[in-house]
Amino acid sequence: MNGDLLNDVLVIGAGPAGLAAARAARERGASVTLLDSSDQLGGQFWRHLPDARPSGAERILHHGWDTFRSLRDALESDSGCRVIGSAQVWAIETSPQGPGTVHVMVGQPDGAGREKLAFAPSALIIATGAHDRVLPFPGWDLPGVFSGGAAQALAKGERLGVGRRVIVAGAGPFLLPVAASLSGAGAKVLGVFEANRAPALLRGWLAWPWQLLPVAGKSVELAGYVAGHLRHRIPYRLGRMVVAAHGTDHLEAVTLSSVTADWSPISGTERTVEVDAVCVSHGFTPRLELAIAAGCALTPDRFVRVDDRQHTSVRGVYAVGEITCIGGADLAMAEGLIAGHIAAGGLITDDPLRRAVRRRRTFQGFARRIEAAHGIRTGWPKMLTADTIVCRCEEVSFGTLRATAESSGSRSLRALKLSTRAGLGICQGRVCGRSVEELLATVAGDGGLIDGVTTDRRPIAAPIRLGELAADANSLQRPSEPMKGMK
Repeated sequence: MNGDLLNDVLVIGAGPAGLAAARAARERGASVTLLDSSDQLGGQFWRHLPDARPSGAERILHHGWDTFRSLRDALESDSGCRVIGSAQVWAIETSPQGPGTVHVMVGQPDGAGREKLAFAPSALIIATGAHDRVLPFPGWDLPGVFSGGAAQALAKGERLGVGRRVIVAGAGPFLLPVAASLSGAGAKVLGVFEANRAPALLRGWLAWPWQLLPVAGKSVELAGYVAGHLRHRIPYRLGRMVVAAHGTDHLEAVTLSSVTADWSPISGTERTVEVDAVCVSHGFTPRLELAIAAGCALTPDRFVRVDDRQHTSVRGVYAVGEITCIGGADLAMAEGLIAGHIAAGGLITDDPLRRAVRRRRTFQGFARRIEAAHGIRTGWPKMLTADTIVCRCEEVSFGTLRATAESSGSRSLRALKLSTRAGLGICQGRVCGRSVEELLATVAGDGGLIDGVTTDRRPIAAPIRLGELAADANSLQRPSEPMKGMK
């Protein structure tokens, strides 16, 4: 490694946080390599139509579209920034001297002949974001049940509605843009159902209301969603959840139920609605596998621990965006700007960071309000039946999970995963992991699980063929070095 200057910055993830970090590092004069698993920049937030099928009105489909285009155009036209798409980071080897070695496969995830690369940057910025979490319920494994993120991705990236008659349900502000995207793609949204009741929302959002003044711009977004709901006649209901999905080989209907403040279904309030798609999101789960592989410490609530410089517990490694806090694009970009500037040799006291530091503090408060108002409550397992699938990849039912834990008496997550196979499928627990942990901890009783293992720990972070693993790697890459076929 070249230790004379921190001028080689590797950024993993090209969403709002990663783009802002790459731009800030370049403005400080660092050479930058930006990796993303997609072949388009923008991440989930700025997921857009492919260049082959552009829209003349795409600007109106995204918040902050001008900001995205400015970041994208600046980085793609900058000879000091190399952008590598379709780049799967599959492992990170740690080093006591710094970020270590980042191993990457470039090419289609299911393709052959991918290029194998390895980077040893002076500074590493991890901006891997989050995916929406879906709690299990009877029938959630039927075709036609989508996560909110998947439905929005199809609507934004392909202009496809996931169904003709659709319900959006779960918890959090994200339900509103999902409904808006589906309506824009031609779906009939029958309703948006927020699980939390009015008292929880009022306590979360209206405590110390003067603190909301710096984020007054968010009210413009909210007004836009409200206008869309009125225009499309989409009802918005509180204290109701989708507690079951029905059908044989595809979704035909869902059951909605009123729930208590802790999300326990209220008997006698069930209502069945005919639909051909339901989009469910109960918040977000940070994508921690690469941060954990790099050796980064976590907070008690399972985010990457960072200081005021966005620096992690590992020398030369920074974390930004929703792996540090679920706070939206504004917080992610503020964190990215700070990390990129400092990773390139700047100081937190530098003038260019003053506004970003203020915005970070403001939107961290906004994130705390989201969690207080819309966070997952403890009563959700009461909607599960014994035959409810909790791990869709391995088809493990709640009854099997509970019976195995009770009969074995084990309080080790590793042992229970091996004995039930929950979380061992192709998604490696990304969909079910947090829910499986919570269910097993409940069975374990006081003290919960005791081995300290979590489903976020994946030494191999992305699928890789044995042949690819055995192949000789290219010589170690520096972000400043040219690479054939890349900018």
